[in-house]
Amino acid sequence: MGCDGGTIPRRDELVRTKKKDEQKDKNSERKFKWSHCTISQSKLEKPIVSCELGNLYSKASVLEVLLDKNNKPVVAEHIKGLKDVKVLNLTENTAASAGPSKGDSTVDMETSKYICPVVGLEMNGKYKFIFLWTCGCVFSERAMKMVKTETCHKCNTPFTEDDIIVLKPEGEDLDLMKTRMETRRAHAKAQKKAKKNQATEVSSDEPQAKKKKLSVDKQAQMAPGPSINLPNNGKLLDPAFAKAAPSYSVAKDGQKTEIYKSLFTTHDSAKNKPKAHWITYNPLY
Repeated sequence: MGCDGGTIPRRDELVRTKKKDEQKDKNSERKFKWSHCTISQSKLEKPIVSCELGNLYSKASVLEVLLDKNNKPVVAEHIKGLKDVKVLNLTENTAASAGPSKGDSTVDMETSKYICPVVGLEMNGKYKFIFLWTCGCVFSERAMKMVKTETCHKCNTPFTEDDIIVLKPEGEDLDLMKTRMETRRAHAKAQKKAKKNQATEVSSDEPQAKKKKLSVDKQAQMAPGPSINLPNNGKLLDPAFAKAAPSYSVAKDGQKTEIYKSLFTTHDSAKNKPKAHWITYNPLY
């Protein structure tokens, strides 16, 4: 059996079969995810930052979102400020091609711009990578398992298990990152509230302390000093100024010697002298 021209039709030309759904190229999708900003979908540009969920962003894209809060995308709803992202301390891959291919040369598209500084694995999505929230240094998970330590391999900053954030997490890793983010933020909020309450208590105690100090100072001012006497007439009188009173006389002072008293005109030996006393001028002489 044939058609015009003597051709024989194939089965797929006679029977309509259901077309298969178009499938994504997983390899291309992986490379795109690890080399493009999660917000703008453009090539990652330095400085590169990551959030507590392990997404990768260009810092410029994060700033644009924070400035225009009305158009914030869903992937950035958990970013309230720059404190919610960390600048990544990445290690450059010297083997990566710096430019496009020329002539008959070829470029290895699998080569990543960044590598693990400990074991040299490329950060292209094939291997699990993590970064530390305390310092932002990036490593492969294999490096963290091979060399177990409580300080960063690159800058020696101390860290805990909760400071480890998986880059581009999926499944259980993503759920773990969300749990750690909520725990970290709740702890920071509790610390901020505790500091605020402590500052409020200190400020409320200041007026009472000041009032108490003023009361003590007032009592000290009202209390008589050691050199102040209170005569029967109710007036304060300092003994140092008692000699200036009109009723005081050196001749009647029992604490003074006769030699000292003879220097003054009130002494008996000075009353009948033929000439004026040496210490005063008497116009009668």
